[in-house]
Amino acid sequence: MGYLMTAQNNIAEEVAWIVGDEAIYKSDIEEQYQQLQYERTPIDGNPYCVIPEQIAIDKLFLHQAKIDTIEVPNSTVQQSVDARINYFIANLGSKEKVEEYFRKPIPEIREQLMNTVRDQYTIQQVQSSLTKNVKATPSDVRKFYNSIPKDSLPLIQKQVEVEIITINPIIPQQEIDEVKSRLRDYAQRVNNGESDFSTLALLYSEDGSAMSGGEIGFKSRNDLVPEYANVAFNLNDPKKVSKIVETEFGYHIIQLIEKRGDRINTRHILLKPKVNQKDLDSAVVKLDSLRKDILANKYTFEQAALYVSQDKDSRNNKGLMMNPQTHTTLFEMADLPDEIGKVVDKLQVGEISEPFIAINKSNNRQQVAMVKLVRRIEAHKADLAEDFQVLKDMYENKRKAEIIDEWVKEKQKKTYVHISEGWRNCEFKYNWRKQ
Repeated sequence: MGYLMTAQNNIAEEVAWIVGDEAIYKSDIEEQYQQLQYERTPIDGNPYCVIPEQIAIDKLFLHQAKIDTIEVPNSTVQQSVDARINYFIANLGSKEKVEEYFRKPIPEIREQLMNTVRDQYTIQQVQSSLTKNVKATPSDVRKFYNSIPKDSLPLIQKQVEVEIITINPIIPQQEIDEVKSRLRDYAQRVNNGESDFSTLALLYSEDGSAMSGGEIGFKSRNDLVPEYANVAFNLNDPKKVSKIVETEFGYHIIQLIEKRGDRINTRHILLKPKVNQKDLDSAVVKLDSLRKDILANKYTFEQAALYVSQDKDSRNNKGLMMNPQTHTTLFEMADLPDEIGKVVDKLQVGEISEPFIAINKSNNRQQVAMVKLVRRIEAHKADLAEDFQVLKDMYENKRKAEIIDEWVKEKQKKTYVHISEGWRNCEFKYNWRKQ
């Protein structure tokens, strides 16, 4: 539960629980409570009952991981820790403010996070091994559905099926040259000692890492797009700035911070050339003409998508969009990109929108799109035929929770547990007090 951090340096090492041969200290509980408050995570019950019980349950899983010799790769842990520290910096504003909030330097925060994240991944692996054989049959799903009172069936949100055609206007060479000129100027200022790279990144970079001075944390080669990785991993002098690098996101200059084995920490400045209004207007006119031809039955939307659309994800599927979260063609309205969702919400089934400006999620550049609403399923109570996959997932999740619950109960019977005075007056989920 949460990250094991603290903003308090003088918490007494009072032992609250003992599970097996491991102690749970009051400081462990306080640290988790503070982190949950930082995340605004709701706690169902008294935190001084809920949190230590969850830590105790986690220790049961971690003990099992030792028996099963389950290990998590360092690269997986490091990547997650880097992402979380960058998240803290982005939310609090700077490294200094993160250190001030948690009252400890970044290296100590990182070390604690490494332990916590490794434990989280380890617990997930143990739980996955316990539930790996859970597979629902159609008969299981049918029985599960019939066991739910009709007034308790889950509400399925409105879903839509959408086809799309896009045109990505070409960025003028003049705009690209201007972006490169600005980056060359920044690089020269840093290389000459006139400016600090982090300051320039904070002021000018168009990447989310700007808030942390362009720093992106330790990454393996596979974590980075190839063009960026090829240049970054060849840098050796932290005082010098790389040549300009072009990626799908735009143009970068890169500065080495530190190499650590097969991982590297860099900072960068990203500038994105902009599509000019003239080219956007031209693409709108082209799609508007195409729309009129489709409405005149010269060809279908699906044929136009196949031969005209520049959306690589949907073009070969005759324009039909795929939901990356569910791997189906159905989207809840909230799952659609904002610009597309606003347009689709106003369409009738079978209707084709007028062209509109949208953001290409793969590179955050403006593009022109038009969409066709293929199907709309209104919000409704779950139906066995229409929502089989949703019900199947619900049943499998329920079975997995039951298996884990039974495992904890059995493991608990075989494990020594002692709860200190002052920590026992709780309504626990499990019957620890008999131990």
